[in-house]
Amino acid sequence: MSTRLDLSDLRLFLHVAETGSITAGADRSHLALASASARIRSMEDALGVALLLRERRGVRLTEAGRALLHHARTVHQQMDRMRDELSEYAHGLKGHIRLLGNTAAISEFLPDALGAFLAQNPCIDIDLEERLSHEIVQAIVDGVADIGIVADSVPTGPLQTIPFRQDRLVAVLPRKHALARRKALQFTEIVDRNFIGLSNGSALQEHLAGHALRAGKRLQYRVRLRSFDGICRMVEREVGIAVIPETAALRCRKTMEISCIPLSDAWAKRQLLICVRSREELPGHTRQLLEQLTEPSVPAT
Repeated sequence: MSTRLDLSDLRLFLHVAETGSITAGADRSHLALASASARIRSMEDALGVALLLRERRGVRLTEAGRALLHHARTVHQQMDRMRDELSEYAHGLKGHIRLLGNTAAISEFLPDALGAFLAQNPCIDIDLEERLSHEIVQAIVDGVADIGIVADSVPTGPLQTIPFRQDRLVAVLPRKHALARRKALQFTEIVDRNFIGLSNGSALQEHLAGHALRAGKRLQYRVRLRSFDGICRMVEREVGIAVIPETAALRCRKTMEISCIPLSDAWAKRQLLICVRSREELPGHTRQLLEQLTEPSVPAT
């Protein structure tokens, strides 16, 4: 029996792999769930092998699924290159870039760079998602995303990396706090305090929780918010303390009664890296974004 997979099949499979869910993949592909499930089953029947492991909270790729994902991404990239080459003649075609980043990259460093890029390139869309650094590395290796921004504390394996920005974590305390005059603090000195944090699922909070566990502790949150600005306002009102990127803390300190104390732990001083599978194999519009992201930036004051 011949095996025939069309572009819409591969696009659906990409969306399912990227989201880890047939439901979410169907939604991205603008398909009904029943239709998407049937198409995935038909792909598995045609190939004679299981592509997904169905679990209660979503799906995982089998080894065959990872192989198909690689080929599907290759086809997708070739289509993107075709769009680049034909863009002068077919203005209706749009490019698409999937970009993953950790909390600091997405909240502090990417908005300005991406805003400028998107304004200059109205025919390019960017799918931006926050993940933990080790998850980003795996996603780039698997071909699930085009560009990732990670902390240098995680191994990047075969990926090409380019320095992006310096990211330093600091403790944020009310200005009259007993520790507010310290030049530096160790995380273990504050780990037992009441914390203000980001909402569940934040890569930064997962990072901090991991270091707390290594110290035999568990962070106690009084409240979780969606923004660093909201966190700093809670700190200002003496609800608790927080650990956030220095750039955000310094920005908020200009208008709030808070102090920013550097953490002396080695893991708190991070170099953010851009990682890709192969710079030379990226579609033209993705290389263009990469070049813009790697342009020298003006340090924050």
